[in-house]
Amino acid sequence: MGQLHLGFEIAALAVLVVILLVDLLMVLKRPHLPSLKECAGWIAFYVGLALVFAVVLFFVGGIEPSSEFVTGWLLEYSLSIDNLFVFIVIMTKFAVPKKYQQEVLMVGIIIALIARALFIVAGSVLIENFAWVFYIFGIFLLWTAWKQTTEEEDDGSDSFIMRTVRRLLPVSENYDGNKLRTLVDGKKLFTPMLLVFITIGLTDVMFALDSIPAIFAVTRNPFLVFTANLFALMGLRQLYFLLGGLLERLAYLHYGIAAILGFIGIKLMIHAIHEAPLEFIPGFSVLQKVPEVPIWLSLTVIVISMGGAVVASLLFAPKASRQVEGGSGEEPEHDDAEH
Repeated sequence: MGQLHLGFEIAALAVLVVILLVDLLMVLKRPHLPSLKECAGWIAFYVGLALVFAVVLFFVGGIEPSSEFVTGWLLEYSLSIDNLFVFIVIMTKFAVPKKYQQEVLMVGIIIALIARALFIVAGSVLIENFAWVFYIFGIFLLWTAWKQTTEEEDDGSDSFIMRTVRRLLPVSENYDGNKLRTLVDGKKLFTPMLLVFITIGLTDVMFALDSIPAIFAVTRNPFLVFTANLFALMGLRQLYFLLGGLLERLAYLHYGIAAILGFIGIKLMIHAIHEAPLEFIPGFSVLQKVPEVPIWLSLTVIVISMGGAVVASLLFAPKASRQVEGGSGEEPEHDDAEH
């Protein structure tokens, strides 16, 4: 197995965090609705950066960490696209001004990175000390895959937590720019922006519960797990504005995601059979003859599942499919001028 030097890992994380912080500061300094050209440029930059990083990994650690990163990155990128459906619903329900949607999404990405980092640390400790946890991860992903095909997404805005927040905190009816606090009739109130941030944060935590067990089926290296998540979240904000209404027409995308989660769940169960055999079960040794799933097969399943779901949605989906609740289904407006 190709080993990565600790110094390289620290340097790489430092560079990536700086890039993310620069992106965040640019959004905070000049909030605006990005043009299609701007979105496409940033997405191309982040995708290109991920591919360059994979090449660097190849020269530093060999084919194994490089292939594991690419597979993990595509897996997390595929699962992150599902976040966009929920983000659209959240923005619509809370009527977030388009000028400030970039800032909301960027804060959501920061929250997601923090949540995933915590889950990665916890997952790594569990895996190192309790190999049988792979059975739990596998069953959970199979259940999540089944749920993807049978239930609608929940944006969390009407959850018990949100109702409690509304009762405990005084919240104004209107936004005041991008401020979290405002003054109404001499009273200090929180703005709806706080509710949006809380909802986005809760959503990110729920998605982390799905994505982190999934990527541990690809690699157990915490550095590769985190960087794959980081690159998947980079550019997600621009992808939200670039795709816009197209996401609402991808009626079968959740079936592609379900197929990926189901496959990864099975892969985790097979891995668990080898790592933590349940020898007290009669005939269990027969199951141990099932070979581990190779990386190339995981990569192939991810690409075919997402590609097939997108093509099927564009060619065969009914016209009135997966519309955003409370929205018109129209694509968001864009400035034609380059920002």
